[in-house]
Amino acid sequence: MSAPERIVVTGMGWITPLGHDLDTVWSRLMKGESGMAPTTHFDAKTFPTSFAAEVRELDLAKFLPDASRHASAGPNTQFALGAAAQAWKQAGFDRSPPKDPRRVGCYLGAGEGVLDFDNYVGSNLGGWDAAQNKVDGKRWIEVAMQCMDRMREIEQEPNMPLAHLAREFRIRGPAFNCLTACAASTQAIGEAFSILRRGDADVMVSGGTHTMIHPFGVTGFNRLTALSTFKGDPTKASRPFCASRDGFVMGEGSGIVILETLSHASARGATPLAEVIGYGSSADAFRITDIQPEGRGAAAAMTQSLRQAGLDPQSTRPDGRPVVDYISAHGTGTKENDSIESRAVKVVFGELARRIPMSSIKSMMGHLIAAAGAVEFITCVLSIRHGMLPPTINHHDPDPSLDLDYVPNSARKAQVDTCLSNSFGFGGQNDAVVVTRFAA
Repeated sequence: MSAPERIVVTGMGWITPLGHDLDTVWSRLMKGESGMAPTTHFDAKTFPTSFAAEVRELDLAKFLPDASRHASAGPNTQFALGAAAQAWKQAGFDRSPPKDPRRVGCYLGAGEGVLDFDNYVGSNLGGWDAAQNKVDGKRWIEVAMQCMDRMREIEQEPNMPLAHLAREFRIRGPAFNCLTACAASTQAIGEAFSILRRGDADVMVSGGTHTMIHPFGVTGFNRLTALSTFKGDPTKASRPFCASRDGFVMGEGSGIVILETLSHASARGATPLAEVIGYGSSADAFRITDIQPEGRGAAAAMTQSLRQAGLDPQSTRPDGRPVVDYISAHGTGTKENDSIESRAVKVVFGELARRIPMSSIKSMMGHLIAAAGAVEFITCVLSIRHGMLPPTINHHDPDPSLDLDYVPNSARKAQVDTCLSNSFGFGGQNDAVVVTRFAA
């Protein structure tokens, strides 16, 4: 059998609470800045959590030649279009599009759109029959037909960001969307990598997009006790790996990458930004809302990704460095996730675990749910290219039971050649991707 194709990254883009372009967001991450502030998308004053990391002042017309074609798009789709346009341009496809659209695919980890909350609730109230103490279905339909918008209802479907991307960039090849909670976009990138390796496409547009900053989304995570209820400055609320951590801060946005076979990228003269060399996925098969306490599922995903990459996690390079230079932690800031992820890293890397820096950009950007893994993957590529590690900010009261190197508070210069990016989702979904410096 011939060796599988090498898979390279040729374009990246993101829309995040810290900005709308690679340079701005990277600069703010390096400065340890936070995108968290009081919630403005809806009136959250009566909610246990009244702050979030929101995308601000996005103008889709700055990214697309004709944004009006996507006038019906919800915010999650707009995030994806803005991020994908950046990645498409960096890959050079704005000047010279792929010759065969059937060999260009898309795999997203995209979440559902935003519910038309006010009109939905209005329909329920309008259809309520107080005498019967129940909703009158006929009356509900009459009210809903008057106030609810059919296009907005369609745009709630998780596949709609992919549909808009396919239309905008003439993507006619393999098309998939997964919604495996917080692991979705890492899974999407890993599966896109696999599609390319087996020869089913030449180019894959991959990543994720999501917003859950709406009444239902925040209510759900508050009821799960997963969100921080910090009462002080919102920028101090996300505290991964700290003793005082009390949950994550909801974020929103999108991260999109262009993956290509090396042969296709080379033939068109593209410049590889990095190379993807391993992907691992596992299920905890434990509980819907709880991680397996010993981190078995997380460890299995990391081990599988490293094995596919041809790396022994408990060995060192000739110069004595561990084979992985940086771990982009899932690092949500919940009691369970941070302790179990740290435990799993120790299982995988053994005595070397304490020598491998790992940090959580969720301390600055919030948790982008389905899009989280994609923006963290992009951060890994930028760390390789710039030789810098993003910090875990707000790390002022370390948890004595967590003794790894979490890159506390300040960015760090480092030799970064290989990164491991982790994502773990509710329901026990675990995914990990290994990305390394490209060598011709």
